[in-house]
Amino acid sequence: MIRVNLITVGKLKEKYWRDAAAEYVKRLGAFCKVEIVELNECRLPDSPSDKEIQSALESEAAAMQKYLDVNGAYNIAMCIEGKQLTSEELSAAMTDCGTRGYSTLNFIIGSSFGIAPAVKQRADMKLSMSKMTFPHQLARILLLEQIYRGFRIEKGSKYHK
Repeated sequence: MIRVNLITVGKLKEKYWRDAAAEYVKRLGAFCKVEIVELNECRLPDSPSDKEIQSALESEAAAMQKYLDVNGAYNIAMCIEGKQLTSEELSAAMTDCGTRGYSTLNFIIGSSFGIAPAVKQRADMKLSMSKMTFPHQLARILLLEQIYRGFRIEKGSKYHK
């Protein structure tokens, strides 16, 4: 069974976001092993300098590294400049990873300042949900739903319709 990790910067603070995430994690249990890794977000002042932002991103990248270097992991950086896929295309990409022998899919969600360039370069794929901007909490739920939908598409389920 494939493993799916959501490597995220920051925690879901509101109960309704945690409940939504828990529901999709429960549903995904039929298809994969899921883990949500919540890394600490670096605290920055209200108007951080570019240097402060870069330092925070590098610190967050260092915390991500042990998850990205796992043998057999396919790393997907969630970033605005990434490729936009339909649900069917995401499903096919996830299936293809399993076919190619990857045992783990790592979906990486950075902080509100994004993901360090080094992590993006290390990623096997850059994926964008939309040209629109979403709150990180909502983006996490949307991603979990799309991963679930992808597994259901692969199984030929009516859920996708």
